[in-house]
Amino acid sequence: MIEQVFKLSTGDKTLVEKPILEKDLNYIHMIFEKGKGLAPHYANAIVHMTVVRGRLSLTLEEQETAVYEKGTLIKIPYNTKMHVRNEHEEVLELIVIKAPGAKHPVKYVK
Repeated sequence: MIEQVFKLSTGDKTLVEKPILEKDLNYIHMIFEKGKGLAPHYANAIVHMTVVRGRLSLTLEEQETAVYEKGTLIKIPYNTKMHVRNEHEEVLELIVIKAPGAKHPVKYVK
């Protein structure tokens, strides 16, 4: 078998799974229930975030929170302060691609 196959979770429970963490590419799958998300942090790579289902509440730097619907692709520059979360009833599902891969571990906002 030449290809590699990765199975992603299909449920509704909050999770973050990282099936591919390579130098040139990080592929991350996230599911967040209402009220869940990531702690505020700085992007450790250029981030490409696709909303697969639900609505994403995203705060970048000191901007007002923006809400993105499913089917939206967002590109976030390296070292941008970001807060990713689900403030809505519907489960939020994201695919995050970092290309090239992360330059260093995530730095959280103090």
